[in-house]
Amino acid sequence: MNIQKCRDMFTRILIICFMFGSFSFDAAQANAASGCLQCHQGIESIGEDHKDIDCQDCHQGNPEASTKEMAHESFIENPGDLNDVEETCGICHKEIVDKVKKSLHATSAGVISGTRYAWAAQKEKNARYGVREVADMDGQVPEELGALKSLEQIPRYADSRQPADDYLRNQCLRCHLWNRGAQRPGDYRSSGCSACHVVYADDGLSHSGDPTIPKDQPGHPIKHEMTTRIPSEQCVHCHNRGGRTGVSYLGLMESAGYGTPFRKDGSKQPKLHGKYYDHLSRDVHFEAGMHCIDCHTINDLHGDGNIYSKREQAVEIECTDCHGTLDAYSSLKTSTGSPLTNIEKRNDELVLTGKIDGKPHPVTQVRSLAERNVLCTGMAIKGHVEKLECYACHARWAPQCYGCHVKMDMGEQGYDWVDEKAGRTYQWQESRSYLRWESPTLGINTEGKVSPFVTGCQVIFTQIDEEGKTLALNKIFETADGHSGLAHNPLQPHTISKRARTGAFVDSYASSSRC
Repeated sequence: MNIQKCRDMFTRILIICFMFGSFSFDAAQANAASGCLQCHQGIESIGEDHKDIDCQDCHQGNPEASTKEMAHESFIENPGDLNDVEETCGICHKEIVDKVKKSLHATSAGVISGTRYAWAAQKEKNARYGVREVADMDGQVPEELGALKSLEQIPRYADSRQPADDYLRNQCLRCHLWNRGAQRPGDYRSSGCSACHVVYADDGLSHSGDPTIPKDQPGHPIKHEMTTRIPSEQCVHCHNRGGRTGVSYLGLMESAGYGTPFRKDGSKQPKLHGKYYDHLSRDVHFEAGMHCIDCHTINDLHGDGNIYSKREQAVEIECTDCHGTLDAYSSLKTSTGSPLTNIEKRNDELVLTGKIDGKPHPVTQVRSLAERNVLCTGMAIKGHVEKLECYACHARWAPQCYGCHVKMDMGEQGYDWVDEKAGRTYQWQESRSYLRWESPTLGINTEGKVSPFVTGCQVIFTQIDEEGKTLALNKIFETADGHSGLAHNPLQPHTISKRARTGAFVDSYASSSRC
């Protein structure tokens, strides 16, 4: 069926080419024949990679209709939505779609498993649940790498009687590919493939040439265009909670509440993601003009076809993949063997080419520094390099949110980010004791290396029933293996600087380092 549809689409393209006497045409010519431009005159081409595809090949509908209502029968507003993707993007990109549905971006398995474990809702740290039920049916499940055979859909509170499930549905799970997110300043985006590949401004306003799209109503992409040149600001539409690595990369840390919303010139800062932000040091890679996609690979983003519980299992890029080690230059491959497609050797140096602007970025090699005897004092000690993550010293700061007080009010209904159309949760209220960013704690991560740790699910829980009776007051959960539910988790903070930081457990060499 999919092959036949691709053939039909190609046949239509050939017919239109013949009519126009040329094999060089754009989407505007094709759509003029289909009739969509009668209303959408001025709309942009969907993008260079899809310029030869008609509107109805993605959006369906009826391009020959004479009224809007008839033209939009069976119309798919967002062809990238995971609920429709097999009949749209999946026709030509089936392998990618299959991987994406098993990726952490779609399952949120790490968020769910971490929260449920800390709230004593499950005994194991590994994932049991995802946003949707999903199974790995390709016959390859490398369990030694942490891969899972399947996930069930996260239950409702009515079925599990676990407050964590209601909390996740009402608060934490607003960022996954099955929904469109919060639709507020800083969080405007689409769902599915379009969540990344269709760019939105922070204010959600359209700058499209399509006259049917209102320019003063938020909730629209900047243009009618799909792109693989995805800026970091697009990633931050989701990556602003949890580990907060997206906003940290840009040098932003949410205000603790005692700051000011005003800039030095007296103008007011925009409130993004529901917060005001303090401006701290930006990651050295972002300062140089690099974006998230310049480091993170297609497997990091789409998934590698396996179902994982945790971020560290799913992310293949490591610092040493680009910068090499004391003993070896970069192999131009990731830790799992995937090629680094945008890094190459030019003369005697390695150069990374920016995927958005094509700008060259020299990639410092640790081995080269060792050969020239200009290493940091600490890096020259082999034991440090073997036992510490690079970012244990080179991450300047990390967001730390202590004492997350949450109240579950069963007398009020809340929104369900898992089942947006039919789902209902109870109402939740969040507050916190205090925020910090300086001198993040160091500990031993899951790979046995010293790494920055940040506060995880630091929940102090209160529950009010339908009659206003207090069922739990400032409860701190205890995990099945006897640990406090006030969690600390290892993190790559994405706040890298050339100069190593000082701090707890970092040897004094950092203060006199030549980095």
